[in-house]
Parts: sequence; structure tokens; C-alpha cells
Amino acid sequence: MEDFRRMYLRLCKEGGVEPQESVVAQLQEGRAAQGSRLDLSGQSLSVDTCSVLARAFQKETYFTEVSLSDCMLSEEGAKVLLTGLFGNNTVKILDLKGNNLRSSGAEVLGKLLAHNKTLRRLVMEWNALGVWDEAFSLFCEGLASNSVLTHLDLRNNQINHHGASELALALKRNTALEVLDLRWNSIGLLGGRSLLEALQKNKSIVQLEMAGNNIPCDTLKALEQTTGHNSDRQSTLRESRSRTQVLSMEIQTLKDMKGRQFLNLMETIDRQREEISHSNRSTSIQIGQLQEALNERKSAVNSLTAKLQMTEAALALSEQKNHNMGELLTRVKAEKEEQRERQSRERKKEQEDCALRESKLLREIQDQNQTSIQLRSKVEEMERRCKSQQHQIFELKQELTNSTAELKLRLAQAEDRLEIEKRRSKQALEDMDTLRQKEVEHMNCHLEESERALQERIFKLEGQRIQLEEELSKAKAACVTERVQAEEELGRVRAQVRLEEQEHMSALEEKLRSVRSSLQEVQLHCSQQKQTISELQAKTSQQSVEMDGLRRRIEELQQELSGKDREKVAEVSRVKVELQEQIGHLQAERTAQTGLREKISALERELKVLRGNHREALLDKESEMSSMQEKLRLREAEILRMREDEANRASYLQSAILTYVQGSPLGQYSSPKK
Repeated sequence: MEDFRRMYLRLCKEGGVEPQESVVAQLQEGRAAQGSRLDLSGQSLSVDTCSVLARAFQKETYFTEVSLSDCMLSEEGAKVLLTGLFGNNTVKILDLKGNNLRSSGAEVLGKLLAHNKTLRRLVMEWNALGVWDEAFSLFCEGLASNSVLTHLDLRNNQINHHGASELALALKRNTALEVLDLRWNSIGLLGGRSLLEALQKNKSIVQLEMAGNNIPCDTLKALEQTTGHNSDRQSTLRESRSRTQVLSMEIQTLKDMKGRQFLNLMETIDRQREEISHSNRSTSIQIGQLQEALNERKSAVNSLTAKLQMTEAALALSEQKNHNMGELLTRVKAEKEEQRERQSRERKKEQEDCALRESKLLREIQDQNQTSIQLRSKVEEMERRCKSQQHQIFELKQELTNSTAELKLRLAQAEDRLEIEKRRSKQALEDMDTLRQKEVEHMNCHLEESERALQERIFKLEGQRIQLEEELSKAKAACVTERVQAEEELGRVRAQVRLEEQEHMSALEEKLRSVRSSLQEVQLHCSQQKQTISELQAKTSQQSVEMDGLRRRIEELQQELSGKDREKVAEVSRVKVELQEQIGHLQAERTAQTGLREKISALERELKVLRGNHREALLDKESEMSSMQEKLRLREAEILRMREDEANRASYLQSAILTYVQGSPLGQYSSPKK
């Protein structure tokens, strides 16, 4: 394989480009090209060097990792370099950190992701891809059509909520990306919501980094929950795939074992047939030999009948003995045929038993497959229910936060109105003091006018208080209805929600803290109001007796304010009680979740029991196979015994024939001649 430095110099000569000295020096020292990694980070690459590198990448190189971080690439250089990677089939990791790529770089990167089929990891940290929305949309289109990239780093790329929405649309179509890093951008609340909607459809992303994007804690937690669900789903899919592979392997091994056992049975049966045929041939040969000997003896006896009359009786006796021997031979043949028929029947029975066992095994395997499919469907249904319930809980949280914010705004507005009215009263008192010094005679008119104005203000305040009470009652009724709906929906939850419990508790603690802080603020505000009122009382005490009516009215206003403070305290206590009720409902939800966990453990136990039953069935089948082998061995021993009995019978027949021949007078006459 040609050295990369030589190839670089050769391509520079062919293109008429002067080689860059820093790149040549780094290549010569061996720091740039190390094994399968090309590292040119920190080198300010020109357009000519980028074109030479693009030509090198177009050829068959052996680099799988290319690092071009902090290379100060220009727009033209980035275009040329990235176009050279379109048809590359070796580079799997590409690092373009800190090159300030913008519109044209984003477009070329989108084309690269659309054309390249080998790039697995892309690092684009410290660039500016999100500055131009159109170029970033093209980049997102290329990402959507890519099916190979698994790791994408987009930190510090100035991506706003529009870019986040485009990226969300791309993630809805992409099914290969697993790790996405979007830290330190300006995505915001809208971008976080769009990414959350995309992750509800995308099932491949396992890790998502979103720090430093001005996204609320609720959306960040929801994103973490969705990524956690995706990781759990992938782990369950992997486990199910491994289990199915193990089951398929076990089934294949069982099939192989059955096939081998069947072949062994057929081989043993063929061997037994060959041995029986061989024994039949040997017995037929022996019988033929005996018949030939008997025929010879008969011819000798017939030739000597004329000479020896004494031998006729012996010959008759020998004929009778021969007849008896023939009967014995026929009996032996009949017994052999019966034995053959029995063996054939037993073989048929064994074959039928094997077929029945095989059918039983196949049925059991099908039942196990059906149970596994049902369990998978149950798991998928539980996941869907969890996702829907999480979405509903998130919406309820948003509604609760909105309602609390509206109530706080209304309280703040009421307090502002009270403060404005107090200021007005202060100004009126000051005006009255000045008028008292100047025009004592016209005080009665001013007092009557002030009394009318105060009465009108009191009526207005009472109307506003009534309106606020009505609005609070409506908000409480809406909260009660929403609470009932939330309780009904939360009662249906049947999945694992460990992280959600912690998040609920933290949110409730934050709400309690906020309520306590608001209570403290209200108390401080009330104390300040009391101080101001005391100051006003001190000022009015110094005035003349003519201001006593005003003092009484101010005291009435103070009483009304204290009543309002009491009402605020009562409302705060009601909020505390409602929060305690919510905590009780959450505890009930915890108990329900513990019940669901117990159900899951019961299902796991059932799976373990099914596995044990499967193993016991396998052990039973192995024991049956061993018993079949023992039966075959016993039958082989019986066949050997039968053969030995047949050999013994043949030897007995031969010995009896020889004794008969030797004891006959023919044998006596023939023996001296020999």
C-alpha cells in the first residue's frame, strides 16, 4: 500500500499545486498518519490542499478516522473537501471541530450525509451551521435520508428554535441515529417541545445532551424520560432477539439430534436386516450341504439294497429321522418368520411413537413461540400506555403551572391596586393637611367630598374583592375537575414509573418552597403595610380633633385589610391542604405502581417456570431417547442369542447326522474300505 505522504506529493505534482510545507512536515514526522487515522488538526489548510485531499479520499485509502479540527477551512475548501468524501467507502469518523462552517458548509454536509453510506460518527463542534435557516434545513434533509450515521455532535452551532424544528422533522424520518449532542445552543422552549414531539416518534435515539439551551426543567426531564424509554426498549429488543436466537438454536439442535437418532435407528435396522439375511444365507448353505450329503447317502443305500436286506429297516428308520429333521427345519423357518413379523411390528410401533413425539415437540415449540409473541405484544402495549400517560401528565403539569401563574398574577394585581389606593389616601391626607392650614373654614366640604370618594373606593374594592373571590372559586372548581380527571387517568397506569415518582416529589417540593416563599413575601408586605398604617396614625394623631372621622375610617380600612390578610392566610392553608391531598394521591399511585411491579415479577416468574418446564421436557425426551437406545441394545442382544441358538441347533443337527451315519451299517462297511 502506497505511503500517504508520497501519494500527497504525487497528487500535488499531477494537479500542478505546490504542497503545503506544514502538512508535508507533519506527514514526514509521522504525527498526521498513524495507522488508520489521519490527524491534520491545527493546520490552516488552503483550497489547493483541500482539493488534493479530496482527490486522495476519492481513491481507495485505508483511513477510517479523519480529524480536521481547527483547520480554518474556507467555504470553498470545505466544499471541495466534503465533495471528495461523497463516494468514500473507508472513512467512518470525521472530525470538523472549530472550522466556523456556515451556509455552504451546511449544504455540502447535507449532500454528504445523503450520498455517503459508511460515515458513522460526525463531530461539528464550534461551527455556525444554525445561522442560516435554509442551509440548515438542507443539512437536516440529508440527515433524514441517512441510514448509517449513529453519532452526531452539534455543540456550539448557534441553532435556534427554527433549526430545532427542522432537526425534529429530520429525526422523525431518521431511524439510525443513536447519540445526539446539542449542548450550548439557543434552542429554547419551542425547540425543546418540537424535539420532544419528534422523540415520541423516534425510537433509535438513546442519548441526547441538551444542556445550556434555555430549556425548562420539565421538558429536559421529559426528553430524558423518552431517551430512557428508548434505551429500555432497545435493551428489551436485544434481550428478546437473543432469547429467540437461543430458542432457535435449541430447536435446531433438537432437530439435528432427532435427525441423527433417526439415522442411527435406520442404520441399526439396516444392519440387523443385513445380519439376518447373512444368517439366512449361511443356514440355507448349511441345509443345502446337508441335503447333498443326505442325497449321496440315499444313492449309496439304494445301490446297496440289492446286496443287503438288513439295511432296509435301517434305511426306513433313517428316512423317518430325515422326515423329522425336515419338520424341525420347517418349524425353525416358521419361528424365524414369526420373529421377523414381530420385529417389523415393533419397528412400526417405534416409528409411530417417534412421529407422535416429534409432533408433540413441534406443538410445544409452537405454543412457546405463541407465548413469547403474546408477551412481546403485552410489553409493547404497556410501553404505549406509559407514553400516553406521560404525555397526559406533562399536559396536566403545564395546565397546573399556568393556573398557578395566573393566580399569582391576579394576586399581584390586587396588591398593586391596594398599594395605589394607599398612595392616593396618603396624597389625600397630605392635601387635607395643607388645606387645613390654609382654609379651615372649607374643611367640612372637603371632608364630605373625601368621605364620598372613600365610600366609592370602598365599594369598588368590595366589587373587586367579590370578582376575585368568584374567579378563585371558578379556578378551584376547574382545578377540582382537572384533579378528578387526573386521578382517573393516573389510576390506569400499569408500567414502571420510577423516575416519574422522583420527579413528582421534586416538583411538589419546589411548589411547597415557592408557596412558602410567597407566604413570607405576603407576610413581609403585610408588615410593611402595618408599619405604614401606624405611621399614618401617628401623623393623624398630631392633627386636630376634626380628623377623628378620618381616623375611624382609616381604622375601618385597616380592619378590612386585616380581613383580606386573613383570607389570604386561609387561601394559603387551603393550598397546603390541596397539596397534601395531591401527595396522598401520589402515594396511592406509588402503591399502584408497586402492584404493577409485583405483576411484572409474577410474569417473570411465569417465564422462569416455562423455561423450567421446557428444560424438564428436554430432559424427559433425552431419557426417552436413552430408553430407546437401551431397548435397541436389548433387541440386539436377543438377536445375538437367537443366532447362537440357531448355530447350536445346526451344530446339534450336524452332530446327530454324523452319529447316525457312523452308527448305521453303511458306515460300518464303508469304514474298513477306507
